[in-house]
Amino acid sequence: MDFRYLPMTETDKQVMLESIGVQSTEVLFSDIPSDVRFKGDLKLKKPTSEYQLMRELTEMANKNANLKDYRSFLGAGVYDHFIPSVVDHVISRSEFYTAYTPYQPEISQGELQAIFEFQTMISELTAMPVVNSSLYDAGTALVEAVHLSTTHTKRKKVLISNAVHPEYRALVETAAKGKNLEIVEIKHHDGVTDLEHLEKELDDNTASVIIQYPNFFGQIEPLDIVNELIKEQKKTMFIVSSNPLSLGYLTPPGEFGADIVVGDTQVFGIPAQFGGPHCGYFATTEKLMRKVPGRLVGQTKDENGVRGFVLTLQTREQHIKREKATSNITSNQALNALASSVAMSSIGKHGVKKMAVLNMQKARYTKQQLEAIQLPVTFTGSFFNEIVVKLSKPVAEVNEQLFEKGIIGGYDLGRNYPELENHMLIATTEIRTKEEIDVFVKEVGDING
Repeated sequence: MDFRYLPMTETDKQVMLESIGVQSTEVLFSDIPSDVRFKGDLKLKKPTSEYQLMRELTEMANKNANLKDYRSFLGAGVYDHFIPSVVDHVISRSEFYTAYTPYQPEISQGELQAIFEFQTMISELTAMPVVNSSLYDAGTALVEAVHLSTTHTKRKKVLISNAVHPEYRALVETAAKGKNLEIVEIKHHDGVTDLEHLEKELDDNTASVIIQYPNFFGQIEPLDIVNELIKEQKKTMFIVSSNPLSLGYLTPPGEFGADIVVGDTQVFGIPAQFGGPHCGYFATTEKLMRKVPGRLVGQTKDENGVRGFVLTLQTREQHIKREKATSNITSNQALNALASSVAMSSIGKHGVKKMAVLNMQKARYTKQQLEAIQLPVTFTGSFFNEIVVKLSKPVAEVNEQLFEKGIIGGYDLGRNYPELENHMLIATTEIRTKEEIDVFVKEVGDING
């Protein structure tokens, strides 16, 4: 047999048609007007054997660069971190990877426990009491946070820092059109949110203020000062988009008075894999619990006193009246949430802190080595694991030459910030060795001239 999977033979097809009283496939689709039906043959290759197909696909796949053969200094929202081998082992178990979502939840105790543990660990990292069972990614979670803030405050204006990830800002802008929201971007100064501009734009119609921590440039925002400004407006909500790994060391947003904390757990157990899928988290206060998008898993006891897990809240349109639903998102990232849970459990509480510290130390070593070759960092503030440097050549040109050396360079900030043309955003994670950093710095220096 040439093929591993055969959905049906021609005989099978004919038997099916006869059983429903139809002569041919053409007759089956006759209700569709002929003027909208495709006529002719699709421009596809002819079918081939499984062996030939696998060979062709393998040759195509081998043209891709991968993080096993290349050393990556590219971050900007997707990072190359250590993933414990146990992660793949656990998520490859059929009872997990086939469980799309728990529609009969209480039967899926293992799935519910995994989600409960995910919620608990994110709660500890963010210092927020309530966490949902995950969303698609950080951008989606931020959009949901904006929707919650505008419906809760009944206000239409949202202030978002220009130092928030450009893709997240674009998502917020797009989603805002459907609700006629006013999105105001607050400019950045020296790599962090311009507090004077923020204070000027804050008014009694402001639903929320959005800050990223660490921000897109890797800088640490002064959340305490931002919170003081926001709370003067009473009802205005404070939304923070945060890298959960950084919270292994940095003071969590919950301790600065954040109302909603969102982010992406890609940093824990999820490979870069072409930018997705990821796993967004959504954390908030108990007061807002019933307005959280998606699901919440809770812990309880059965009639025999045995510990068990239940789907405590389901605020989606599938479960309640559409007009009362908090979100139209109809799923969560259960498998990726599981991967993050296994990774966090494997690394451990102290390990996460150590991992965060290593990111900070290695980023600072990168900064030190770049300064030694006359490439000082652009911004002067505190940072986590990303820095910005100005090059004398276009970043795309430098990255192309780095790639030929087996190195994936940093992000070209000129793509989103015209004032930062020729500026490269460089990420140094815990798995980059001293030798790799030294080679990267030398090559950047040689190419930069």
